[in-house]
Amino acid sequence: MPRRHRRDRDQDVEALDIERLRTGVRRVETKRGTRYVVQPIGEKNALKDYRCPGCDQIIPPGQAHVVSWEEESLRGSHRAVEERRHWHNHCWRIA
Repeated sequence: MPRRHRRDRDQDVEALDIERLRTGVRRVETKRGTRYVVQPIGEKNALKDYRCPGCDQIIPPGQAHVVSWEEESLRGSHRAVEERRHWHNHCWRIA
């Protein structure tokens, strides 16, 4: 009979962040030869209006969307984060 490997019940288990699981985690994507960091923003964290560069329409507060910025910028990483853009999910997928 195979042995069962059970975790020690006293072992610390990292608590799940439900909001992070629901919206997704930060990732890196490549578009047209440029690597972008992409951070999903959940409905609860979308607190103000943003203009989507894909369709030039407003992303209203409360609408889930993504934020992207160049992973490696010639102007430096701080500058790349300052130049981040908020995109509708669909607009980012088709960009």
